[in-house]
This record gives sequence, C-alpha cells and structure tokens, in this order.
Amino acid sequence: MVLLISDYHCFSVSHSHTLSLSITQKASSTTSPLLSTPLLPLLRTPLLALSLGGATTQTRPLAATCPAVPPRRAPRDESRALSARLLNISGGRETPVCAGQTVEGPPPSTGRAQRMGKSESQMDIVEKWPKAGKHRWSATEVGLSVLLLLVSCALAGLVVLYTSAVQERSHRTAPPRKALVDGLLYRQNTNNVCTTPECVTSAARLLQNMDPKVEPCENFYQYACGGWLERHVIPETSSRHSIFDILRDELEIVLKGVLETRNGMDRDAFKKAKTLYSSCMNESLIEQRDSQPLLKLIDTVGDWPVASEDWNSTGGDAWSLEDTLATLNARFHKKVLVDLFVWTDDRDSSRHIIYIDQPGLGMPSRDYYFNDGSYKRVREAYLKFMVSLAKIAREDRNLTQDDDRIWEEMMMVMELETDIANATSPAEERQDVTLLYNKMTLSEVQETFGLNGFNWTRFVRGVLSSVAIDVQPQEEVVVYGAPYLQKLGDVLIKHDTRTMQNYLTWQLIIERVSSLSRRFKEARAQYRKALYGTTAEEARWRDCVRYVQSSMENAVGALYVRETFAGESKRMVSDLIKKIQEAYVETLEELSWMDAQSKEKAREKAMSIKEQIGYPDHILEEKNRKLDLEYAHLNFSEENYFENILENLQAGAHKSLRKLREPVDPDVWIIGAAVVNAFYSPNRNQIVFPAGILQPPFFSKHQLQALNFGGIGMVIGHEITHGFDDNGRNFDKDGNMNNWWSNYSAEHFKDQSQCMVQQYGNFCWKLAGGQNVSGISTLGENIADNGGVRQAYKAYMKWVEREGEEQRLPGLDLNHRQLFFLNFAQVWCGSYRPEYASQSIKTDSHSPLEYRVMGSLQNFNSFSEAFSCKPGSPMNPVVKCRVW
Repeated sequence: MVLLISDYHCFSVSHSHTLSLSITQKASSTTSPLLSTPLLPLLRTPLLALSLGGATTQTRPLAATCPAVPPRRAPRDESRALSARLLNISGGRETPVCAGQTVEGPPPSTGRAQRMGKSESQMDIVEKWPKAGKHRWSATEVGLSVLLLLVSCALAGLVVLYTSAVQERSHRTAPPRKALVDGLLYRQNTNNVCTTPECVTSAARLLQNMDPKVEPCENFYQYACGGWLERHVIPETSSRHSIFDILRDELEIVLKGVLETRNGMDRDAFKKAKTLYSSCMNESLIEQRDSQPLLKLIDTVGDWPVASEDWNSTGGDAWSLEDTLATLNARFHKKVLVDLFVWTDDRDSSRHIIYIDQPGLGMPSRDYYFNDGSYKRVREAYLKFMVSLAKIAREDRNLTQDDDRIWEEMMMVMELETDIANATSPAEERQDVTLLYNKMTLSEVQETFGLNGFNWTRFVRGVLSSVAIDVQPQEEVVVYGAPYLQKLGDVLIKHDTRTMQNYLTWQLIIERVSSLSRRFKEARAQYRKALYGTTAEEARWRDCVRYVQSSMENAVGALYVRETFAGESKRMVSDLIKKIQEAYVETLEELSWMDAQSKEKAREKAMSIKEQIGYPDHILEEKNRKLDLEYAHLNFSEENYFENILENLQAGAHKSLRKLREPVDPDVWIIGAAVVNAFYSPNRNQIVFPAGILQPPFFSKHQLQALNFGGIGMVIGHEITHGFDDNGRNFDKDGNMNNWWSNYSAEHFKDQSQCMVQQYGNFCWKLAGGQNVSGISTLGENIADNGGVRQAYKAYMKWVEREGEEQRLPGLDLNHRQLFFLNFAQVWCGSYRPEYASQSIKTDSHSPLEYRVMGSLQNFNSFSEAFSCKPGSPMNPVVKCRVW
C-alpha cells in the first residue's frame, strides 16, 4: 500500500503470517544441527535481542520482463545450509516474517499526493540494541556475553573448516567467475575475514536472501532475492510482503510494548497516546456499542437518505452542498467532490495559501471504475459493500428492509462516483507542477468555475470559519485541478440532491468501518479480498499501534526513540549525507547534456539541502513543554474510541487550516521518528531520515561500510536526487518554484528522461495481468533510484580510496563493490498478491520492486564491471539511460 502525505510520497505500503521466533513473538524455526539444545536459552535472552529464521516456504516469484524467461532456480543447497548455521550460531538475527499493512478505506486525495515531494517508502527496519549507559549488567549477563564471544570465535573456526572441506569436495571444472558466490567455494585469505558477530550476521543474512545458482548478469534481482522469495510466504492478512514490511512489523512490536506500559511519571503527551491505544484495544466495549457511534455520526452530516424514511421532508429542503462539503472538510478532515487544503505556496516557500484540487475516490484509482478483469471484480464487491452497510444502518434504525430500493439507490451513488472519476485527470497528466499551478482570487474562481451556481465563497468561508479565519472574494488561492473543475459542473447537473447526499455520507462512513464492531468488518471482507487479496483481518493490536502512531507522531516517536535509538547514529548519518552530496556535485561534471550555468545552479541547490536526522530534539527534552502543548487540546477517553477518532480528525483539520495566517516554520518535521522511511520536500529543499530507518540492513555502526553505503547511502542519494527529478527540478535552493534552467539544459533533461520513460515502460508485469509499468508516472522515482545508487557508489569508492579495503565477510566470495550492489538489491526483496499488483501499477509512483533493481543496475556501467557482465547480456544492455 502506499502512504501519501501532503508534502511527500511514501513508498509505500502490506501484511502478515508469522514464521519466526523472536524475543516478543514465537513461531516455528529450523534449527541448525550445529546449534545444540543448551544454547537455545542463551539465544532467547533479552541481552542478545535476536530471532531465529523460520520455516522454509514457497511463494510465487515476481514477474520478469515480458516475454518472461524462466529464472534459473536452485533448490536449497549447501550455501543455504551454511547461512543458516552462520545465523543460528552467531547470535545474529534474521528479520522475522511478520504482518505488514493493509490500506483501509479509500485512498488519500489524488491531488497533492500525486505531485508533491517524492519520498522513499518501500523500505522498513528496526534496530533493537540497548541504549548505552542505561543498564548495568548483572554477573549473569556478563557471563552470557563472554559465552557469546567464545561461541563467535568458535564459529570463525567452524566456518573456515567447513568451507575448506566443501572446497576439497568440489569437483567443478569450470573456471570460477571472479569474486562471485560459487556454492560454498571460499577462496579468501582467512586473515582478511571479518569474524565479529555483526559480520557473521550480515553474511548469514546476505547468503540466506540470495540464490547463488542464478547468474547475476542474467537477473540480478533473482540472484540477490531468490532465497528470500523461496523462504517467505505472503501472510493471509497482507497484500504484499517485503523487507520493508518486515522491518515495519518489528518497529510495531516495539511500539506495542511502550504503549502498553503505564508509568505514573509519564508526561501528558505519553498518557494521551496510551489512553488512545487503550481505547482502541477495548474490543468488548466496541462490540457492545456496535453501530451507535456511526448512527450518531450520520445525523451530524445531514443523515443518510438510503437509511432514512423521510429524508426529503426533514432535511432535503434545507440541504446545502456548500455547507455539507465544508462540514466534512473542517470537522472530519474529509475532502469530497473538491479537495481544499492549506499548504506552502509553491512560488513563495515562506507563506501558506489555499489550494483547490480534484478529490480522492472511494476506490484506489479511476481505473477501477472503467477497466475490466480484476478491476471489474473490485467494482462489483465495492457496490455490494455499499449495500451491506446501508442494510445494517436501516436494520439498526428499526426500518423495514427494501432490498430493491437499497440496490437502486446505491447503484445511483455508484453512477455518480463513476462520473466523478471520469472527470478527474489521470496521474500521467498531472506530472508537471508548473502546468498544475494556477493562482487566482476567489472571485476569479467563481467566474471561471461556476459549477451551476456553486457558491465558492460560502464554501471556503464555511471551512475557514471553523478556525476563526475570515476570507474575502479577493483571497488568493491556487487551483491545481482546473480540468476537473471544468467538468464537475456537468456532473452536478446530472444527479439529484438525494443521490449527492447519499454519496457524501457514504464517503464519510467508509473510512470509519475499521473503528466499528466486527459485523461491519465482516461486511467489508469480500471487498478487501477483491481489492487486496487478503483473507484475514490484521491483529487488533497492530491496527491500534498504526493508528496511534499516525495520529500522534511526535508522542509515539519520543517513546520509540527513548526505547531503541542510539544517538551517535545522527552524527554518522550526517557525515554520510555530506559525502553523498559531494558525490552528486562531482557527477555533474560527467554530464555532457547540461551546460555550465545550469550545473552551477544544481551544485548550489545540492549543497543547500537541509537535513533532519533521527528525531526532533525537543521530543526528548523533559523540561520542554512543546510536546505536551502539541496535544493539550485533546481529551481522550478509554471508553470512547470512536469519539476519540473524531476528535483527532477535527484537531488535524484545524491544525492544517490555521496555517493559512501563519508563516512557514522551517524547523517543523514533516514526519514522525517511528517511521521506516525517508523523505524529500521540494518546498523546503529538505531531506528527512527518521530514526526508524537508521538500522540494519540500511545502517549500523557495526556493519561494513559497503553495506552502509549500499543501504542508507543509496537512500540518501535517492532523496537528494528527488530535488532534481521531473518534479523537484522545478524548485530552487530555497524551495520556490522557479525556473533556474537554461533552455538548452531543460530540453536535454527531457531527452534524457524520455530514455528512462521508454526503458521502464517496456517492463511488463505479469502479476498485474501483463500490464506495462507506466514510465511516465514512475519517472521521478526511477530517476531517484538511478541517481541514488550511482552517487552512493561513487561516495563509497572515495571512502575506500581514503580508508582502504575492508575485511571480507565469511562464507561469501564477493568483493566489497559486489557487496554494495548486493545489499542495495536485497533492500527491495518482496512479493505481491496479484490483486495488489493490479492496484500498485495504477497508483504507486514507484516501479515494482524487481524493476527498481533491474532498471537501475542495467543503466550502471560500474555494476557491469563489478560482476564482469558481457555487453549485451540482460544486466548490461548496449543502450543505457542516465539523467544524473
């Protein structure tokens, strides 16, 4: 699933079937014969914070480029067995296979989310090392630590003896490819092998995830991730399962622990977060209240005609579209028909302004309303879901059931929603922000988009009056959705007020199903199955953790950082950012398509990028009341989860709307700390790396720099490059939309980009019914992927020049250039259900996981050199694309 925030993209998005054993969750595990029974209690101790790999399972492979070439796959062999032994003996951990995330309800608005700052979001991880200085070890713990050290040393000897024996048994006659994994052949000088627990853990992870029987020059994704795909199954609760989802699941386990721990000394912000979580977990009371909160909600927005006997006489005469839309926006943060929001002015990053755009839809994209195949099945399930909820509402209001009438009214709502979808512009037509941006006064909006009498001033005043802001007809606004507004008038004429009110109320109801009793979720089950392919609901505590984290980001972020985050990571990541910024500037000199004037402007912008790492300092300062003041207006009750949600919605809407008369605060974080992701904001020219992503395999002070540069280094490069992709390039170093390009460079940028559009557009995703990736919609992310890996590699090579080669990893006959690319690729290991693939290819601004790896490395000569790929081989095509 894809998480979208107004100023950035997340790449998103989902689900669960636990196959591993950790200190917090139990599951089946395959224990190495070398792991004796007496060691098991040691491996379970909190001191080691580890988990053991789960059972072997089969999963469907990701699709290959069409026409498909069957990937060469080997059964589990000796190298896989060695990796298991390395993992189990060392005290290292393989990330447990847990639940991911399922998107509930309609997607976010298609407006700002489709064009604002791109971000990194299909990555996830959590580091559970104890915080320094916070725990005094007991004699038992010291003894266990010594025992662990002895076991690790013994492991080093076992690795050498074992691999030497395998080498002697090997009768392969083919000349070994330089520095490739060749089964268990281990042709390294053992004096240059890293045998620390961290190196052994890294080696085990890399070995288990890869499939060494696949030629890296044929399909590097299968080579890097074949083992992972063979071992992992998509959980029943999930539509997608990936490294990112696993890491997010681990983070959620940590959050569960801190949210369930009550402390009388907690500050107010923590108390409120824990109360909100507790109210969400109070399932018995939620079941007892059943539909009561929903029926009360319906009354506040003008009722739901399909669930009323006399709507026309009681509410129809006084009905106002402008007032109803304003109530939905300001009170429930719900944008229907028109998306009105307040954000930084693209042309003046120091101020806020009102934006008007096309809205989101009930289903993930406009394609679901018109296309056949799997999209038609979702459409049919969606209509049945609408009818089911209408029947529940009528039943609980003690009204007679008239199935024919309910179906007729809901089909009319579906027809209205289809007309709205048809009026919206496809994502591919919304890629150029300079064309979207239309500044005008409110009175000019009224003249240009009259919508058959729709009173724009009344609507906008109705929204802003909720925060005591008065607007006049001369108020400036930015219209993004001009083509949509030009068509909306015809839609409004076609449908009567009863159908319109049915639609508006339905759009509010659909998002609240997850907070109601089980029978509402059962009514939604078939729709979720058609949409995501899932057959089970997520664990309740996970839903609750995700909700509290998303609605109280700073409070939950503080709890997470206090529990897990090592402060020195901020300094180390800051140093990496500087190195990769310098690498980007150096790559500018390699570009022949860009003139000197534009290169200098690009250099200035790159070196002006601001950074936010880990977490905002104030959330950990006990004497700083800023965190508590952020939530001072909230009053949660453990007995009223539904009402707590409504209070949060209104608070979020008001917080956003108040910004209209406030200057932009450059120090505000755009995301919380407990997030496995990274972000770039074009309006701020700022990159953000929350604490949640600063952990293995992306980053650790304990792992090789080849892995750090291939992990978080690539992410840093990706985010920096977003400042120069098809969207970010329109903003200057101060975050203002401003053309700093010469005509020559601008034209050549488009030419270079077109090569990438065609390359990715030729990737055919069988899992999505044989649809091709949209090279246009994914262009920004593809540019960032390509630029990110290139810059990180360049920075790593400079590091090696200064510091020298690192020790090798045990059991891997790979040099450090190859380890860099292997870790980069394994970040993207993952698989999808067909239903989610069909959704993702229409809604995600990122290419499918496999093609993120394949496309980036096919364009990179240094990769081909590292693995000695012959020209013309699948991973070393003759024609290569490069923008940065």
